[in-house]
Amino acid sequence: MNRFSRAAVALVAGTTIALAAPLAASAHVTLDTNTAAAGSFALISFKVPNESATAGTNKIEVTLPADTPFAYVSYVPVAGWTTTLTTTTLDTPVGAEGGEITEAVTTVTWTADAGSEVQAGQLQLFPLSVGPVPDTGSIVLPVTQTYTDGTVVNWSDTGEDAEDPAPVLYVNDAPAADHHDGDDDAAIDVTDPASSATTASSDDVLARVLGIGGLVLGAIGLVVGITGRRKTTAE
Repeated sequence: MNRFSRAAVALVAGTTIALAAPLAASAHVTLDTNTAAAGSFALISFKVPNESATAGTNKIEVTLPADTPFAYVSYVPVAGWTTTLTTTTLDTPVGAEGGEITEAVTTVTWTADAGSEVQAGQLQLFPLSVGPVPDTGSIVLPVTQTYTDGTVVNWSDTGEDAEDPAPVLYVNDAPAADHHDGDDDAAIDVTDPASSATTASSDDVLARVLGIGGLVLGAIGLVVGITGRRKTTAE
């Protein structure tokens, strides 16, 4: 392989990696529905994608608030996974139907049975029923994701530019403009500048993907052209 062929192959490999990188980076642990009314009982589902090409996700741990706790927490069984609810004694009892509660579920852990791990290219839903939803602005719900190779990812960051953003349940606050959590695109006000910015960002990502895809196809054509020219010269 001459230097021109090597350069073309390197270009193909490089552009393929560049194409894959932004797509992988966009996969976060989020809530299927990220809004709930104060005082309601809400069904919230954690959407967990597997971001590793070589290991499966075998454990998910969600931290629930202890300062504004949910009085009642129950789970929907997930096939192939064992669910554990961990209860904590509250520093300050909270009022609830039927009287005050002094304990609340603050951690929910899902552990995969052998062969039931979330594999590469898969996404698993982990549903919880919680309530009454505290009358607060929003509730941060940190998630710890563990892989079969020992890798642990803490989805606990907050802020617009968070690298590993925590899922957030919005009660009185408006959902974040970047819409990391939930599928609220249908509710976006198209007259809202923040919505326009979100749309522009999406268009930018699409443009980059299409542009990189064009580079890949061009590089492949370069390899084919060089190979054909070498054959013609040899003849």
